[in-house]
Amino acid sequence: MNLDVEDLLGVNHKLIMDPVHGGIPLLRPEVAIVDHPLFQRLRYICQNDILSLVFPGATHSRFLHSIGAMHVGGRMFMAMVENSLKRRAKARYQGVPGNTLEAISYFNRLVRAACLLHDSGHCSFSHQFSRTPAIKSLLEQHGRFEQLWSDIDTSEIYPAPPPELEHEHYSIRVAYQILQDINFGDYQLNAADVLSLMETTEILPSQLFEEHAQALWPLIQAEQDLDSEAPRDIALKLQRVLSGIISGELDADRADYMLRDGFHSSVTIGGFNLDHLLSNLHLGWCPQTGWSGLAISEKGLGSLEDFVYSRHQMYRQVYAHKTAQGFDWLLRAAIDEVMQRQDIEGYVDRCLSNIADFKQLTDNYFWEAFRQFAEHHPHSYAHCILERVKMPHLATRMNLSPDEEDTYIDFLAREHGQTADAIVASSITARFTKIRDDFSTMKVLCRDHQTGHNNLRLITQTSQFFGKFSDDRITHFYLDPLKTGPQK
Repeated sequence: MNLDVEDLLGVNHKLIMDPVHGGIPLLRPEVAIVDHPLFQRLRYICQNDILSLVFPGATHSRFLHSIGAMHVGGRMFMAMVENSLKRRAKARYQGVPGNTLEAISYFNRLVRAACLLHDSGHCSFSHQFSRTPAIKSLLEQHGRFEQLWSDIDTSEIYPAPPPELEHEHYSIRVAYQILQDINFGDYQLNAADVLSLMETTEILPSQLFEEHAQALWPLIQAEQDLDSEAPRDIALKLQRVLSGIISGELDADRADYMLRDGFHSSVTIGGFNLDHLLSNLHLGWCPQTGWSGLAISEKGLGSLEDFVYSRHQMYRQVYAHKTAQGFDWLLRAAIDEVMQRQDIEGYVDRCLSNIADFKQLTDNYFWEAFRQFAEHHPHSYAHCILERVKMPHLATRMNLSPDEEDTYIDFLAREHGQTADAIVASSITARFTKIRDDFSTMKVLCRDHQTGHNNLRLITQTSQFFGKFSDDRITHFYLDPLKTGPQK
C-alpha cells in the first residue's frame, strides 16, 4: 500500500495516550521525530516554567504539549478539507481525483510535523529563560546566529541573519537538525516545506509543494478557473493559510495550551468547544479580491468567541496570577545569580552556540545549579526559589507608564518604610490587539438563504466582539526578600 494512502487512512504506527485529547496516533515520520534526542529533551521542560508552585497540577511538559499541538493542527487541516468536500458535494461536483488525495495527505503531514516541532527550541523554563538579563545578553552576542548555523547555508531560510535570537529561531535550528538526522525525505516529504510553515523563516514553496497545491486548489474553490492563477501564487496563498494553523491568532498551539493548561491547573476558564470550532473552519478564498485565509461559518462564531475570551481569562486569572508572577521574578533573579559562576555561564554559552550541546539546556540543569548555589549562599534568590519563599505582594496596577511605575514604587517605599530598591515590579503584557487586528482579516462564511450561495464577509462586519480587546500590561509590586528591612 502507498505510504500516502496509509497516512491518509489513519494507519498509525504508535498511539500516545494523552490526558487532554485521549489517544493521539503518530505516523511513521512523527515517531522518528519524537524519538530524536533533541525532541526528547522537551520532556524535561515544563510548559509553564514554575506555575506549579501556585497551581500544583501544572507540571506538564513541552513534550506533551507539542504532541497535542500536532494532533490539533492535523484536526484543523482535515476539518477544513472535510468542509471543502461538503461544499463540493452540495455543488454537485462528483469524486475526488487521486492527485488531490495525495495532496491532502502531503499537507496533512506537513502541518502535523510543523506543529510537532514548533516549540522544539524552547530552553529551560520556557519564556522566563530568554527574559533573564544574563541570558538575553548571551542571545544578543554578535555572531551567535553564525555559530549556531556553522557550516550550513542559511540563505534560503533566512536571507539575512536575525539581529536577535528568540526561541523561534532555535526551533528552526532544532527542526532542521532533526529532519536532517532522520532523513525526512525518505518519508516522501520535503523538509524545507515543513520549515516554511514555521515562524521566522522566509522559505519559498518547493516544486513538490506547488504541484500538490495545484491539485488541492480545486477542492478549495471548485468554481475557480485554475488557469487564471499562477502555480507559484496558488502555492504562496496555501502556504500562508497553512502557516496560520501553526502560528496565528487561531492556531493549534493556542488551542492545545489553553485546554492543557486549564486542565492541569484545574481551572475551567481555559475551556472551549474544540470540536464545534473545528467543524466550522474553512479554507477561504475570494476570487474577486484574491483574499485567502481561514474562514469560519456563522454558526461557529460562538465557539470562536469562547476561544478568544477563554484565552483572555487565562492570561488574567492564571498566567498573570500575583503569586505566579512573583515566583517568575524570583526565578529570573535566581538564573541571573547562578550565571555569575563562570563555569555555568560558559556552559550555557556553549549550549546556545552548538546544537549538539543544546539538548542539555533543561529545567533540571538549572534546578541543580540553584541547589549548589544555595548550599553556599543561603541568603540568595536561588534559596528562595528552592524553598518556595513568597515575596509579600503589595499592589497590582494596570497599564502604568515607566514614569508612573517609578512614582508608584517611591510611594510604596514610603508607605512600607523601605528603600525604593526593596520594591520589586513584575509585569506581564497580554497582547490582545492582535486579536482585534488579526481577526479583522479573518472572514465569515455567510449563506444567502435566497440564492443559496455562500458569501465571505469580514468578521468585524458580522461580530463586534473581537473589537473589544486591547493590550493590558499588568504590573504586580512586591517586597524583595533579600533587600527588605524592618517595616516601619
